[in-house]
Amino acid sequence: EIERIVVQHSTMAIQRSNVANSASSSSHSNFNNGKRAVAPLSPPASPRLGHAAVNATAQFNPRLILSQIISLQSFHYVVLGVIFQINHVLFATNITMDRIFTANFLDIWSAMGWIDNAAVLMSSFIGSLLLALIVEKSKKCLDFSVTLFLIHIVLCSVYGGFPSTWDWWIIHILGMIMMVILGEYFCSKRELSDIPLLVL
Repeated sequence: EIERIVVQHSTMAIQRSNVANSASSSSHSNFNNGKRAVAPLSPPASPRLGHAAVNATAQFNPRLILSQIISLQSFHYVVLGVIFQINHVLFATNITMDRIFTANFLDIWSAMGWIDNAAVLMSSFIGSLLLALIVEKSKKCLDFSVTLFLIHIVLCSVYGGFPSTWDWWIIHILGMIMMVILGEYFCSKRELSDIPLLVL
């Protein structure tokens, strides 16, 4: 009887050990399968790289830049033409293309010369407003103003020869400086107005 009891106890112990071993092996295999199922996470792409690519694409648009240059140059001469028309009514000055593309009428030492000097400076002031409307970026005002000035020099050279008087250079450089400074001011004001304010 005692031997039968001992055999039963040993048999039960062996069965318990087998069950425990099978449970541990199954849990280990499930853990390994779970590890295999989880794919390694790739590092997220840096948002700065994406923003930089988008900004670079947005900043360099040759067609947009060319259209802005043509628009500014065209409006510049339209404004000058309108101002010379007003001067013709107010001061009885003659209307001629020479007033735009030559230095014959620019003179900083005479009152009559300042009629045309003021016209050039006024067109530069209106040009700064056009920068805020067409370009809209304060950091680009210098580039577009210098480009307008250089194109004007080329057109003047083609029309009546290279400008060679100090009066022409002084007035036009002053106008360009005015256009850059006021253009950056107006563009920055517009940029700040486009930023939405947080309503508390």
